[in-house]
Amino acid sequence: MKCMHLRAFRICLTLALITVLQSSTSAQLDVQEPSFQPKRFYPLAATGGSLVVGSLSGLYVLWYSDYEQQKFHFFNDNAEWLQMDKVGHSISTYYISSLSYHSLKWSGVEEKKALITSGAIGVGYLTAVEVMDGFSAGWGFSTGDMMANVGGSALFIAQQGIWKEQRLKLKYNFLPTEYPDYRPNVLGSSFIEQSLKDYNGQAYWITTNPAKWNMSDRWPKWFDLAFGYSADGMTGGFENVFPSIPEGEPTPDFQRTRQFYLSLDIDLNELPAQRSWFRAFRRVIGFVKIPAPAIGVNSNGELLLGIR
Repeated sequence: MKCMHLRAFRICLTLALITVLQSSTSAQLDVQEPSFQPKRFYPLAATGGSLVVGSLSGLYVLWYSDYEQQKFHFFNDNAEWLQMDKVGHSISTYYISSLSYHSLKWSGVEEKKALITSGAIGVGYLTAVEVMDGFSAGWGFSTGDMMANVGGSALFIAQQGIWKEQRLKLKYNFLPTEYPDYRPNVLGSSFIEQSLKDYNGQAYWITTNPAKWNMSDRWPKWFDLAFGYSADGMTGGFENVFPSIPEGEPTPDFQRTRQFYLSLDIDLNELPAQRSWFRAFRRVIGFVKIPAPAIGVNSNGELLLGIR
């Protein structure tokens, strides 16, 4: 239980950091400067550095300091939550790297340096969190988390370096499920909590546009295909538990399954935007996949149809 609460807290912290940075710079990031701009770079670096240090310090004080510390150790959580948390790590570093890159380019930092630095920031931030895990008796340093962290940053850097654009974008969305009713303390008791804690309702997506692959000249640039991964039937990380159901009473027979989807998405960044507020809005929520009709299949071979 403690582990799940920590994950939700970390996800919330990361999303808050991304949102604050994006909302504070989104009106300017569409313009990239060809030469170094000290008046932009140094205030931006100071603000970003303060937020990173402050958020990590706050995480330690508000969470880790309340639990027993021990020597650095590892923890294997690769089988937990059908790897949904690992995908969440990837999307976090992907967007931290993306925001860092665009901020650096806005400050006139040279392309190669911007790519290397943004990747280091994305991986470095969550590595610091993993190190704190490594010294906590309740958790440990997860190599699976680190691989996911590196993968998210690498996906952004590789595409930006090769194509100068993101042809494959990572996105997230959430729809409420019934499972928090059985473990509200772990899966959340409100919509906001559930969107962070309930992996059953979360879905992670890779979206792309055929026009970017020269597959179609007529395909709208704002209308993307989306390939998603989700999971269902989980009330516990490794196995299902129902502590709120009295002993002796029957428990639900939830089948833990992986789900794979094909859907559609709207890329708000490709829509015309004359208003500065809309440019800011679309950058802040750009990581959210808009729910749309979807077709899918789960790991039991069952067909899935609906909104996702």
